[in-house]
Amino acid sequence: MAADRSDSESRRQKSDSQNQDGEFEDFGEEPDFSDPDEYDEDVTDEELLGDLLKSKPKESDGIDNIIVVDNVPEVGPDRQEKLSKVIRKLFEKFGKIVNEYYPTDGDKTKGYIFIEYSSPVHALEAVKMANGYKLDKMHTFSVNLFSDFDKYGNIPDDWEPPNAKPFKDVGNLRYFLQETDCFDEYSVIYDGGERTAILKNSPREPTVIEERTRWTETYVRWSQQGSYLATFHGKGIALWGGPKFEQIMRFSHPGVQLIDFSPCERYLVTFSPLQTNSEEPSAIIIWDIRTGQKKRGFHCETQSTWPIFKFLKCEVFIRKINADTQKMFKFLVKGYSRKKSLRDFSWSPTDNLIAYWVPEDQNVPARVTLIQMPSRQEVCVKNLFNVADCKMHWQKNGDYLCVKVDRYSKAKKMEEKEQYKYSGMYYNFELFRIREKQIPVDKLEVKESVMAFAWEPTGNKFAFIHGESPRISVSFYSIRAGKVELIKTLERRQANHLFWSPAGQFIVLAGLRNMNGVLEFVDASDVTVMANTEHFMATDVEWDPTGRYVVSAVSWWGHKVDNAYWIWSFQGRLLLKQPQERFCQLQWRPRPQCLLSTEELKGLKKNMKKYTEQFESVDRLRQSNVSSEQIEKRKTLMAEFKKFREEKEEELDHYKSRRIALRGGVDTDVLYEEEIDEEVVEFLLKVEEKVLDE
Repeated sequence: MAADRSDSESRRQKSDSQNQDGEFEDFGEEPDFSDPDEYDEDVTDEELLGDLLKSKPKESDGIDNIIVVDNVPEVGPDRQEKLSKVIRKLFEKFGKIVNEYYPTDGDKTKGYIFIEYSSPVHALEAVKMANGYKLDKMHTFSVNLFSDFDKYGNIPDDWEPPNAKPFKDVGNLRYFLQETDCFDEYSVIYDGGERTAILKNSPREPTVIEERTRWTETYVRWSQQGSYLATFHGKGIALWGGPKFEQIMRFSHPGVQLIDFSPCERYLVTFSPLQTNSEEPSAIIIWDIRTGQKKRGFHCETQSTWPIFKFLKCEVFIRKINADTQKMFKFLVKGYSRKKSLRDFSWSPTDNLIAYWVPEDQNVPARVTLIQMPSRQEVCVKNLFNVADCKMHWQKNGDYLCVKVDRYSKAKKMEEKEQYKYSGMYYNFELFRIREKQIPVDKLEVKESVMAFAWEPTGNKFAFIHGESPRISVSFYSIRAGKVELIKTLERRQANHLFWSPAGQFIVLAGLRNMNGVLEFVDASDVTVMANTEHFMATDVEWDPTGRYVVSAVSWWGHKVDNAYWIWSFQGRLLLKQPQERFCQLQWRPRPQCLLSTEELKGLKKNMKKYTEQFESVDRLRQSNVSSEQIEKRKTLMAEFKKFREEKEEELDHYKSRRIALRGGVDTDVLYEEEIDEEVVEFLLKVEEKVLDE
């Protein structure tokens, strides 16, 4: 068969080489594809065979998966089995153990052991996590790779400095803060995700700053201080920034779906559900934004809770939420037992405080605990009974913590099984006053179901939606002088979401999606309804960073018709209707935290009248019907006149001493200044007579 196939191929090639007259064409000599002698090849093996070279065997492959654990207790044969179980239980968490060896000196162990893992990745993880682990008061482990002995034993005498990477100037990442008129920016995805634009919220109509086709494959995300714009791609994440939105960094994580930025924009957390063949954990990866390096990877089966990592504001502590939360948490909390099933925890937005809650366990009640870090001191403990679930809500300034507790109203003991059967539900809020001495706790009980809860970002008020349709109510409370007081309850409202202004005081009660987009603008200082309007089938509501504007939107991802976004003032006045073909997403660009102190902000508000006239003149100019080109021309002429006047005033001051000398020591500039009188002259412009009927 092989011979027949080769003969047929040779006959086909022979027939193809014949021309129409049956003669063979002369192709000449066969070309020489070899490189000339003087050719200098500038392509490296890593560029041609990068994937293949990664799997090239190394000399250290045989020992990189072995670790050495020092400061292990020296025990005899009777206690060696117990010690082996304790060691194995600790180090099995980092990977599969292939072999372990306990050197002995006579009948006793020598105080160090060798553990072999199935992969060098697992060995490296064990070194990172177990080095410095305190087994008891007398023994603290020192864990190293076996290959480190050879590496540190053969250090050259001459130190060679590392090669410095060339500096890449990415420009001013916070250029948008230098905007003269302080217009905010926002990103818009439309045309079904095909087009992405960055716009400036200028008066009359938005100004396009940048617009690109297929900039992202799914959606975009701003960093927490607005320095970076993240776009999603099949192979990973790309970060953009600067005045022209140039690419700053790329992070390779195939199939990435979710991301989260740290508060100071130093780290990026990415999640991908794709399963890889690599033993190295890669479902969740923490990246260094500045260098682009991978800091660490984690396994994760589900992304049911996101963000799965919670950062403290100073980015010192990071903790993971999953089914084994207590394993990560036991090193953090003093006296914490793995037998307690930790459900959830949350960092304070401003302080080194962490709050967590533990459900009931037989006769032990549920607990909400506040811990001071890094001392791990319990500063407040609250016991709870008949608890079904808890949700923690921190106020933005960290002054208050609200724990929403879902409780069973009835508990009946089953004599046969010696268990309790629960029925009925009611709700209450446990309100922690963090800034007061010993952190007092107030209790507010609610009989109806609670749909939503939200703190005022910069004040002492909170609001929540309770009840069931059609009797849905919104209640406003304040905490004053250690008391929780009801301000007012708005009854029979169509609302399922609460959106506070970032500056506080104003709130939007929104009935999104199945409530037809009802919007109610409320002044929370006295719970006055400023406007009651509607954006039919609205799916999203978002405040701008300054609290001056609100956007309501109908996203193509949630509703296939009437896709658009509307911009409102904080008082509920409609400023702009912007229809967009298959509009998908709008996100305001965040601003960094204000650097002014509380006293300086109070001083600005107190002296606001000084700037009112200037702001009002600018607003009147914008509201006029004059074209933007003519306004810019007038601004240019005024700037030129001011510059000319300043130059002449400087010239006048420069020659002042010379003028006085020429005029006998008399300053004539102010000689007659006090004798100038103002005289008003009136002219008769028009006289009109009109006879009135008697």
